[in-house]
Amino acid sequence: MHAAAATTSPIQVYGAWHCSDDACTWATVRDMTDFDQKNHWLVDRGDGHPSVNLVVLSFVNPLRLLDGTTDAGDTNGVPNGMTSAIVNYFTSHGIRVMLSIGGITYAGDWDTALGQNPTLLGQKAAALATQLGVGVEIDYENASSPNLTGLQSFVTAYRAAHPYDATGADPTARLTIDVAAGDRWLTGIDQYATANWLNTSNPVLDYANAMVPSKQPSSATGAESNWQEHLTGKPTYSPPIPPLAPAKFTGSLYIAEGSSVRPECTNFSTSLESSTGSWVQSAAPAGAGTTPGLLGYMFWAAEMPSTRGVTTDPPNTCQGGVGVGSSTYGVPVPMPALRQN
Repeated sequence: MHAAAATTSPIQVYGAWHCSDDACTWATVRDMTDFDQKNHWLVDRGDGHPSVNLVVLSFVNPLRLLDGTTDAGDTNGVPNGMTSAIVNYFTSHGIRVMLSIGGITYAGDWDTALGQNPTLLGQKAAALATQLGVGVEIDYENASSPNLTGLQSFVTAYRAAHPYDATGADPTARLTIDVAAGDRWLTGIDQYATANWLNTSNPVLDYANAMVPSKQPSSATGAESNWQEHLTGKPTYSPPIPPLAPAKFTGSLYIAEGSSVRPECTNFSTSLESSTGSWVQSAAPAGAGTTPGLLGYMFWAAEMPSTRGVTTDPPNTCQGGVGVGSSTYGVPVPMPALRQN
């Protein structure tokens, strides 16, 4: 008798990007009492347990990091608000912390930095990870002509300092990349990362995040059809985008931005993290990997992701959506060793 293969996998990654109170620049040092008042929902969903097991501080400007810029918002290339106090606020509750380098606003600065000295940029990112005890996310949103040679040099330099660690024990070894919601945007980066860095036999990056699309999908099917593109790949593209193992990516949903408070933040029962949950935990491999289910969810974004639209500040904090989801799905804190296949 053969034991039946599992048809679902538990959610392992359940995280939020964090934009501070200035639309993702982190330009000022935060008063920690104020920070806790606005962000306590992340570390306590109401029962003393965190709502998430990962927070990604967004964004570091890659060119300022390379140049070691000190200006109104940065010191030695690092946003002033990305301090050890912020990191410790989360890690003291068992929440993993990463820094995202890039974002759509800094796409051109990624190009410039990769054109100048991608190896040094990778070394500086690795040193920053060591300094703060965090991981790094690559968010390089050049859809037309990404510098993949430079990006490879960046990854190689980072991995020389912090080798891949399947156990997850070393927070600085966590290195991830953002791809589009599906396979039809950021195709160059998507193809290269899927083929070279995200295969299960010789992994280089830990996983990818399928980012939010331009607006929240109107249905579970809409979100799932985007994510399915990663599972299936695009064999007709030139070069083809290979299938991505379910265990090598997360799917993303909005919790803020826009004119109205979102159920994904405040009301789990009517949220997409509820309606997509069975699919996310059971999505079958379609040519890569052996176990079902995405790694989990990422949420865009905590506090103030945009100067316009809703935030996750009180009274619109996200215990009722993200927090209830973490309870419903039994999200482990701290994050366990991730599925590798």
